Amino acid sequence: MPPVLRPPRHRMDPRARTWWAVQAWTAVSGPILLVAAALLVLSALFFPGALPWLAPLALVVLALPALLYALVMPAWRYRVHAWELGEFAVYAAGGWFWQKRRIVPLSRVQTVDTHRGPLQQRFGLATVVVTTASTAGDVKIVGISGADAGMLAERIGEAAQLMPGDAT
Repeated sequence: MPPVLRPPRHRMDPRARTWWAVQAWTAVSGPILLVAAALLVLSALFFPGALPWLAPLALVVLALPALLYALVMPAWRYRVHAWELGEFAVYAAGGWFWQKRRIVPLSRVQTVDTHRGPLQQRFGLATVVVTTASTAGDVKIVGISGADAGMLAERIGEAAQLMPGDAT
């Protein structure tokens, strides 16, 4: 039986759930619900005969998925997102629908960045981005406290400098 990869040890900051919920309402669910409401209002004003079939259609196609997304996504992402800094590697798990786990050897780290968008700043959160030369892309540790992000970026940077590079 092949070995099973355990989840990373550290969870995201609990405030990340609220941050993800605000993102969902402002970027996805809120606009979709506004479109559904505008569609129904315009239909009532100009095509009242369409309301008996348009209202249930708008509810099933627009409103219910938007509400489900805003209510389910933050908790689901919080359950999946985690991180860990080991002696030789950075390990991160992320996503919510498409889940991904990445392990990056510290000897491959090129840069470590900390990002804090306006909403993240409001909630005291940050994102740590670990860049390597890999074509698989960056490793992002999203939704950790600002203090943890600074400490993590510093520790990754220090550990990466201590790691011997490849002699290729």
